[in-house]
Amino acid sequence: MIDFSFQRFFAYFQKEYKQIIRDPSTFLIAFVLPIMMIFIFGYGVSLDADKIKIGIILEDTATEARSLANSFIATPYFDVQSSYDRLAFEDDLTAGRLRGLITIPLNFSRDINRGTKASLQVILDGSETNTAKFVLNYAEGVVANWNIQRAIEKKRTILPPISLESRVWFNPALESREVLLPGSVAIIMSLIGTLLTALVVAREWERGTMEAMMSTPIRIREMLLGKLIPYYLLALGSMTLCVALSVTLFGVPFRGSYIILFFSTTCFLLAALGQGLLISTLARNQFVAGQIAIMAGFLPAFMLSGFIFEISAMPWPIRAMTYLLPPRYFVTILQSSFLSGVPWDLLLPNLAAMLFIAFVFFILTARKTVKRLD
Repeated sequence: MIDFSFQRFFAYFQKEYKQIIRDPSTFLIAFVLPIMMIFIFGYGVSLDADKIKIGIILEDTATEARSLANSFIATPYFDVQSSYDRLAFEDDLTAGRLRGLITIPLNFSRDINRGTKASLQVILDGSETNTAKFVLNYAEGVVANWNIQRAIEKKRTILPPISLESRVWFNPALESREVLLPGSVAIIMSLIGTLLTALVVAREWERGTMEAMMSTPIRIREMLLGKLIPYYLLALGSMTLCVALSVTLFGVPFRGSYIILFFSTTCFLLAALGQGLLISTLARNQFVAGQIAIMAGFLPAFMLSGFIFEISAMPWPIRAMTYLLPPRYFVTILQSSFLSGVPWDLLLPNLAAMLFIAFVFFILTARKTVKRLD
């Protein structure tokens, strides 16, 4: 028969509740830190490439060359500076003030009018590989559109281009914010959930209150449950705040079910809080517990959850490692909940994985937490 006393549990729960109320640092972790991070992810992180600063060097000043230069200036993807001197922008490219240089060479217009092959020189900043690819692709698109427009103006016969009718599901405007913010909520909750229990319990060991609790008749399972529920409610409030800011302030659509979101968040918080409890059990110092929480909670969640980097593009040993991380499953659920709604065949395996990881954390914590003071 399981020895569990609801009287001892509720007494310990009230103790944790009063401790949370009296400790302002807990509210800083639960509410101020998420607000700061959601603003950073919402306003400071973007994968949208527009208004990329480039330079155009006009060695040819004839009509066709100027027309092509104007096409680059007119596109919304570039912020264009122009010059007639090749050396004018080299320092800007070296310093990172420009991400590319496009040179329209001498005799460009003459070659175009003769019908011979004309070339452009595109110099890219390879220190930003993604941006360099964007500049090259956008430049090729501008040149292709300019060729078609010029052929129409000259009333030349051109082969009919292939008509590509694209439909973008879930994120029609292709705004990175609508993908990044849902994923960032998982990253924020990974840090918050782990820190809440890791730091607070480690603080109790430092202050000696944990030793006092060990001398009482309370059982380990009653203590763990009494610690879990208050911080679960606190983390749930933090999650609610993050979702509300994402939907209202940043305009990210939510197309899923709030009930599914609640159950998914519960499964994830059990894993995150369980990880924090395990850390605090192993490291009874706040500084050490905080460092481990960041290393074990935030960094793996940021790097290996699929939030920024595609898991399918990782080497197989790293892909296998991601299956041990609860944020991997929570990021998938959140992004689907916000953008499309979560199908059951995607939801159930992810929930089961998070619950299993949470179960492992609590089993390890219960075995490591013993009622002795050595």
